Amino acid sequence: MILTVDIGNTTIALAGLDSGYNVLFNKKIPSDKCFREPLKQALSGLKPENAVVSSVVPTLTEPVCKAVSEFCGVVTTVISAKMYSDVLSFAIPEPEKLGLDRIADSAWAAVKYKLPAVTVDLGTASTFNVIGEGKIFLGGIIAAGIQTSLSALSERAARLPEISLSVPKNIIGKNTYECMLSGAVFGAAAMTEGIISRIERELGKPVTPILTGGGAEYVKPFLSEMYIYEPFLLAKGLAMAAELSK
Repeated sequence: MILTVDIGNTTIALAGLDSGYNVLFNKKIPSDKCFREPLKQALSGLKPENAVVSSVVPTLTEPVCKAVSEFCGVVTTVISAKMYSDVLSFAIPEPEKLGLDRIADSAWAAVKYKLPAVTVDLGTASTFNVIGEGKIFLGGIIAAGIQTSLSALSERAARLPEISLSVPKNIIGKNTYECMLSGAVFGAAAMTEGIISRIERELGKPVTPILTGGGAEYVKPFLSEMYIYEPFLLAKGLAMAAELSK
């Protein structure tokens, strides 16, 4: 089993995949300074062959890697753009500065889906990665994530409540809570469809849209059937890095 670790701004996502990229195990813990005990509990009993890591939180990268190696007794490798050189090339300057999670998402899409493709990761940030024919990373878009936008709205407007994400029943809200939820979820759906449409116009051809990330489950009911929902897109991309590096 390959253990994948994605250190995000909100959570540390853990997954175990077999050689066929089937997900055997997955858990999330908060990505804060008190991660060691939750991480130890989450990894209890696991015996992976190795572990691969992506991180957008530099201060947590090294301590999390050391903890994973300690708890599982495996070598832990942080991925890089070079690890995907056989399956993904870059039409951007300084690809080494690209978010590791975006690279892993794009590499999996490049290998497994019809191109051109766009990965849509609805997490703390909403990121769109465009992979062109020939398995070339062309660039992308970054916007505020759904929960991030809601939290910012609550913080800046004294009378607006904190709300948790769920699937809204109607687009027209009947109270402040429902209005905020509708704006967040339907707004994300409209943004997703609008950006995909504009990308297709710029490329001059249709794309394969692949949806992932923690906010995807709330948005996907309001998108067309052409959107492929792949909740473990990042984990599969990370596991592929482990195979490519052998």
